[in-house]
Amino acid sequence: MSNIDFIVEERSVDIGDYFVGRLLPFLRKKTVGPFIYIDHFGPGTLGPQNYSDVNQHPHIGLSTLTYLLEGEVMHRDSIGTEQRITPGAINFMTAGKGITHTERTPEDLRDGRVLRSHGYQIWVALPKELEDMEPTFVHMEEKELPIWEDGNAQFKLVAGEGFGRTSPLPVYSELFMVELKTTADYHLKVNGEVKGEIGVIVVEGTVEACGETIEKGKLMISKAENVCEMEITSESRLILFGGIPFPEKRYIDWNFVSHSKEKIKEAKKRWKNKEFPKVPHDETYVPLPERKF
Repeated sequence: MSNIDFIVEERSVDIGDYFVGRLLPFLRKKTVGPFIYIDHFGPGTLGPQNYSDVNQHPHIGLSTLTYLLEGEVMHRDSIGTEQRITPGAINFMTAGKGITHTERTPEDLRDGRVLRSHGYQIWVALPKELEDMEPTFVHMEEKELPIWEDGNAQFKLVAGEGFGRTSPLPVYSELFMVELKTTADYHLKVNGEVKGEIGVIVVEGTVEACGETIEKGKLMISKAENVCEMEITSESRLILFGGIPFPEKRYIDWNFVSHSKEKIKEAKKRWKNKEFPKVPHDETYVPLPERKF
């Protein structure tokens, strides 16, 4: 009998400017540990007429983790951050009680060239007692993160704790996010290495687990202590993520996350009334959509 709870395929979702592959949430599973939302964009190209311009928009109650595999993005936010992100580095923005930000192709790359774009936009819900914290932003380069090899696999601990290591990225709950690459077939055991629920995104390659085959573009979800050991094919690339779930349900509406529907309702009102802080020197504004996820 399979110990895998779900195998999820990416669903194409129109988020306004382009289509992405949504992995989380979905109807039967809203969160994996504290992770509440994962969109996969690319691989594809930008330019020369369609460079990325995600205008000023708000968040509450979550941390966003931008993880690029290809391309570059310039992040600006309402607490004054201006940070370029490149593949392998981490942008970790914690919205708390409220933040706005933009994400754009850097100006120096807008010279008519065609650019590659590929990565993941990830949201991590905050514990309810921290939902009203002051906004923060942390950037870490790849060389600052724990990276190690085991046989035919290379691991990178992006966030949290796992495999006997701790990432220096400051997080607010018991979680983990690990990138794994293989150079040849590799046997992976996760029981005892990470805690709570686990999601495994197959970015490239194939995984065999519990008699199931999980192929590129799919997400496997289980409990870390129950999931079968995995056989990973050569030249695979995986993202493992998850952690301890919160005891309370989380609600998500547009860019707002909270354990309280009232907090989300109030945030929507604040955004409509243009009461959120602004990104310096940016007057763009993404209107509140009249829909829910």
